[in-house]
Amino acid sequence: TQNIHSASSPPEELSEKQTSVVSQFSQKASQRLCPSAQGQLLPANRNTPSPIDPDTIQVPVGYEPDPADLALSSIPGQEMFDPRKRKFSEEELKPQPMIKKARKVFIPDDLKDDKYWARRRKNNMAAKRSRDARRLKENQIAIRASFLEKENSALRQEVADLRKELGKCKNILAKYEARHGPL
Repeated sequence: TQNIHSASSPPEELSEKQTSVVSQFSQKASQRLCPSAQGQLLPANRNTPSPIDPDTIQVPVGYEPDPADLALSSIPGQEMFDPRKRKFSEEELKPQPMIKKARKVFIPDDLKDDKYWARRRKNNMAAKRSRDARRLKENQIAIRASFLEKENSALRQEVADLRKELGKCKNILAKYEARHGPL
């Protein structure tokens, strides 16, 4: 952004960009002050920015997660988990319901045949995969939450800076309009 150095400078010294900004600002102000003008079509020469996809905005965030945490939240053999890109759906973030375990049924040793032991091995491997997947997802969510907290802080700072700059622009415009009349 470009700062306007002096509020008391005559209009001839304003750059083309500054004049455009002042013009846009006064148009918006007049639309707020005169609601009947809002029904009219906007002028063709209005310098409006093109729409921006919110997902493409990159916010500078000083966030570097611990490599050990990234390793724990990445699937071995696949690319490293990136908390800046990974977004979780509403369904993924819902807590899992507590399911009551079935009572353990004691099986006598004489009924523990090869089929029983094969089922036990298969069940133990499935339980391990399930625990590992849950732990991986919890680690990813924790790292993503940490990143989002940092990003939120950076965005709040940016909003505060922009509000301060907007306040300065409003003061400059008010002084200009007081001296030279409304635009």
